[in-house]
Amino acid sequence: MRTFDELESLWAEITPPPRDAGTVQALCVRREHGIHDSPHEITLTPAGGIDGDLWHRIAAEDAEHEYQVTLMNATVAELVAAGLHPIQEAGDNLYVDFDIGQENLPAGSRVRIGEVTLEVSETPHTGCSKFARRFGQDALRWVNWRHHRERRLRGVNCRIIEGGTVRVGDPMERVSAPDRIPEAR
Repeated sequence: MRTFDELESLWAEITPPPRDAGTVQALCVRREHGIHDSPHEITLTPAGGIDGDLWHRIAAEDAEHEYQVTLMNATVAELVAAGLHPIQEAGDNLYVDFDIGQENLPAGSRVRIGEVTLEVSETPHTGCSKFARRFGQDALRWVNWRHHRERRLRGVNCRIIEGGTVRVGDPMERVSAPDRIPEAR
């Protein structure tokens, strides 16, 4: 597992992710706790989230649909996985080569990925004890570090506006963004 300082040093060396158009690098369907499939394509619906995903039930019960889908920057996932785990072990649904930070995608922004349109939720996505067990306490501390909070290194929650299929390699583009970035709470 990488230390906080190693992660910070590696992050400083990478080329920033694209801001307007990117691609899907990997997909994850959480079938059961600790069972993360990495299919080539997934189906998403506004009413129920991701078909077959453990969080499908939770998404269906969430009246606001604030966290039907989670996106994570694929490079961040690779950094914390350190080649020891598949990046899907982070437990997010879509791993993208795209800037998912608050400046680029404030809450309310919409992105088109394959056939699907998603809207970025105001509900923050933070690491948990499972993330720390898989990648180490330093990785959890790094992705949630206050200096990175606006970059959303741990990922971002989204709601499904228009359903369809997403495949590995599909393009991703920002289609709209609110005029201002929401103030920090």
